[in-house]
Amino acid sequence: MVAEDFINAKHHAWERLTQLTSRAQSNIIAMNAAELQELGRLYRQATSDLAQARRDFPGHPLTIYLNDLVARGHSSIYRERSSPITGVKNYFLYQLPQAFRELLPFTGIAFLAFFLPALVAWIISYQDPARGVALQPENQTTIERIQKEDEWWRSLNDNNAQGATMILSNNILVSFQVFVGGLSLGILSLYGLYYNGLHLGIVSGAAQNMGFADNLWDFVAAHGPVEFSIIFLSGGAGLQLAWAILRPGMVSRRAALAIAAQRAFRVSGAIVMFLILAGLIEGFISPQYLPLWFKIAVGIISAGSMYAYLLLAGRNVQQQESAEASALKLEIPAL
Repeated sequence: MVAEDFINAKHHAWERLTQLTSRAQSNIIAMNAAELQELGRLYRQATSDLAQARRDFPGHPLTIYLNDLVARGHSSIYRERSSPITGVKNYFLYQLPQAFRELLPFTGIAFLAFFLPALVAWIISYQDPARGVALQPENQTTIERIQKEDEWWRSLNDNNAQGATMILSNNILVSFQVFVGGLSLGILSLYGLYYNGLHLGIVSGAAQNMGFADNLWDFVAAHGPVEFSIIFLSGGAGLQLAWAILRPGMVSRRAALAIAAQRAFRVSGAIVMFLILAGLIEGFISPQYLPLWFKIAVGIISAGSMYAYLLLAGRNVQQQESAEASALKLEIPAL
């Protein structure tokens, strides 16, 4: 049997196991007896399929797919049941940062989709602000304020709470656009990243040309690192939705999209938390007449803490699950 025939004969069972595994991970208590029995039966069959794939198709993407499917099924079936408090703890300490790390390739693409237009627009606007405005005419008013050396963000000092709320609303809108835009095959996600990158490049390039860059970066330094990072993460979450639609792999598009949506939902907690943090910093610290070194320190500490949490938290559990999956593979008898 060739790999394609094996896939055609088995893929419906694998898709069903994927659906049941996702439900078990979300709330296994809500599953009825028939679904639990089906989960166990499909899981045992998948272990046998994995053994056959490892024997007959070593190195084939099918084997990698089944290995991941069996590992997730094992984790869902044999994990300890926990209280709601423990569930929340596991989400923030393990599931969320692990989902973030799974999205890193897509987050990197989102970064490039933002940064490259920003860089090109900065060069053009620095050389000639008028040409920069031609790229995005709605920046005309902002460029005129820069010419007048008008620090418009200082008005946030009049009502920091209202300003923070307004900023948070805008950040949520941008993040939501690039997040949900993944369902448009990534077109709206990429456009949102391109548009906002272009805006930053035009404004900062003009500010550099007109000797206003120090004022602008004095405002951005404290909140910028966290705010831009969350935009990239939101874009990455959206792009992986698009990838699931375009390249579902061994399962149907519906099943692949369900897996991607679950991963995106898990990172939404980080998006919400750090958007609030960025909004508070931008509303209460960025517009203040504070030393630049202090604002830079706030930006470094806030972003550094965020990345330390997202990159390091939950790694012990991830290593433990990998060890369990490896042990499981050794227990599967050869067919």
